[in-house]
Amino acid sequence: MAKSLVIVESPAKAKTIGKFLGRNYKVKASVGHVRDLPKSKLGIDIDKDFEPNYITIRGKGPVLKELRKEAKKADNIFLATDLDREGEAISWHLSHALGLKDGDKNRIEFNEITKKAIKNAIKNPREINKNLVDSQQARRILDRLVGYKISPLLWKKVRRGLSAGRVQSVVTKLIYDKEKEIEDFVPEEYWSIDLLLSKEDNDFEASFYGINNGKKDKKLKLNNKEQVDEIISNIEEDDFIVKEVKKGSKKRNPYPPYTTSSLQQDASRRIGFSTKKTMRIAQQLYEGIDVKGEGTVGLITYIRTDSIRISNDAINETKKFIVNEYGEEYSQGGRQFKKGKKKDIQDAHEAIRPTSVLKTPDSIKASLSKDQYKLYNLIWRRFVASQMKNAVYTTLSVRIHSAGYVFKSSGSKVKFDGFLKVYDIRTGSNKIDIPELKEGEKVIIKNKNPEQHFTQPPARYTEASLVKTLEELGIGRPSTYAPTISTILSRGYVILENKSFKPTELGSIVTELLSQYFKDILNEEFTAGMEEKLDLIEEKELKWKEVIKGFYKDFEKDLKIAEEDMKEIEIKDEETDVECEKCGRNMVIKHGRYGKFLACPGYPDCKNTKPLVHEVGVKCPECQGDIIERRSKKGRKFYGCSNYPECKFVSWSKPIDEKCPECDSILTERNNKKGKTIVCSNKECDYKRKVSK
Repeated sequence: MAKSLVIVESPAKAKTIGKFLGRNYKVKASVGHVRDLPKSKLGIDIDKDFEPNYITIRGKGPVLKELRKEAKKADNIFLATDLDREGEAISWHLSHALGLKDGDKNRIEFNEITKKAIKNAIKNPREINKNLVDSQQARRILDRLVGYKISPLLWKKVRRGLSAGRVQSVVTKLIYDKEKEIEDFVPEEYWSIDLLLSKEDNDFEASFYGINNGKKDKKLKLNNKEQVDEIISNIEEDDFIVKEVKKGSKKRNPYPPYTTSSLQQDASRRIGFSTKKTMRIAQQLYEGIDVKGEGTVGLITYIRTDSIRISNDAINETKKFIVNEYGEEYSQGGRQFKKGKKKDIQDAHEAIRPTSVLKTPDSIKASLSKDQYKLYNLIWRRFVASQMKNAVYTTLSVRIHSAGYVFKSSGSKVKFDGFLKVYDIRTGSNKIDIPELKEGEKVIIKNKNPEQHFTQPPARYTEASLVKTLEELGIGRPSTYAPTISTILSRGYVILENKSFKPTELGSIVTELLSQYFKDILNEEFTAGMEEKLDLIEEKELKWKEVIKGFYKDFEKDLKIAEEDMKEIEIKDEETDVECEKCGRNMVIKHGRYGKFLACPGYPDCKNTKPLVHEVGVKCPECQGDIIERRSKKGRKFYGCSNYPECKFVSWSKPIDEKCPECDSILTERNNKKGKTIVCSNKECDYKRKVSK
């Protein structure tokens, strides 16, 4: 039998695939890219049509040596890198490094790492798709030109160590713009009137809707107390008459299975995973898990996709599973979701789904880590639910008139749970809190609750809402969201505060400078348009070097203007009253990769530094030291004792100066959109109470 060499990116993937192939196959890992542009210089010959200078990545020499050695012994070589542009480019670089011939059919692809998929891929090799490679090269060179041309300018004009990026700078600007919206927001007053009504001691609630002009109801906004007082005065003198009782039903459709973006958003909202963590765990599930009694197998399909398409085999298997597990009435009979309306959807691969629905989350839980189980459970349930029938709700809507004003009450409850049986997204109680009412009958008013409100500023971006916005605007690609967010956090341009992004002073300064001198680079539409051009390169409708030329012509002009006109900005260090214990000077606040810290202004003569301490006004429950605010290496805020490392007290939630009434431990506060929750710091104590906004 002929000897074959199969090359993949990761050792985990190599291990999984190696178990599916016989002894005549050797599976090796390139461990990512083997060639790239040099780190020490631009690596692009602008005068020679933007020709890239690829070199072997430092440390990859031994890997390439081993691959070349195995390639010489092999009769067949199969390049089995990932299905996206990056994976195609890795195969192309490997082909060059191993001296393979252009046009050889040595590229194999598979959407899932299962025995059947791998065997089928080996039987159907293809040529390397040069259009995919050119699209990746164009992205790489665009990013290198922006990063390596603007960053030195920022070092010179602002501070050393700063960086700019074609996508990262736009994402930072989105967060900066949102903060400006919040700062410029002017609250507007408005009022609500809620009533407690009753029929034969069966209480229910109704809310002010508007006025009735004798023919139809018209919605009315309550802007001030005078309006509210007039309404209350009038209804106190009149009866409450039921004018309409409308019973009905509504359906709720299941969501389609996950794409990369929707998985990142849902994992953030439902299980609290960052985009980076989601992609890391998903990669593990895709590459293969050692399932007890079965061996190593890929549990989910390829994780970088914008498609909601599903294979017929998967649909048929899921249909049988639903009928057997939940009953015929729950099966949709096989649903194929339509491709989205967005024109830039590539639809190259299937949606993210389990490789087999028969591997239920609970049946393989013992083989998964806690985080792997959480994410697999989410993916499995979303996919199975997508093939189930709609949920059906019974609805009731009531209109009540009094003194010419209209009040409304409504409710709904689940009549048939359908897909909710697997993927439950219900909130609130599952019942209608309205008694049986008839048109024309009177109800009694028990209580009136007028309440003043003020409009709220727009919310800061969370990871989920930021990813959603990037997808809607067409900025970057789902596979780039996680590294981009990690970059702007690590650079200190933004921070996470209560799970929301906020620009730092440094991020604001850099954004304002770049917006002034590089309007195209910081323009969302321009960035999205560049993504469309990269897609057109992949579709062979544009040539990649022509796209680079078109970009660089205007970019070069902007660079020259910026180099001449951009003024040096001195970011003065804020002086504190903290005295340097080594030389006596007042220490200043410096900005580092992981946030602010204190440093002696006498540098380089005095190199003393220390953490910047923000006391929360609470004593440590373990040693009576001061509890202070800190930040982790990933930028996440936490609270610890000032006597660290002697005292190891730590809390992710902010401690408050109050003891738990049940166990006397310190209490902490957690904030969300609905308000504040006070929780006991003792994990064995269940005490909590809500504090509404």
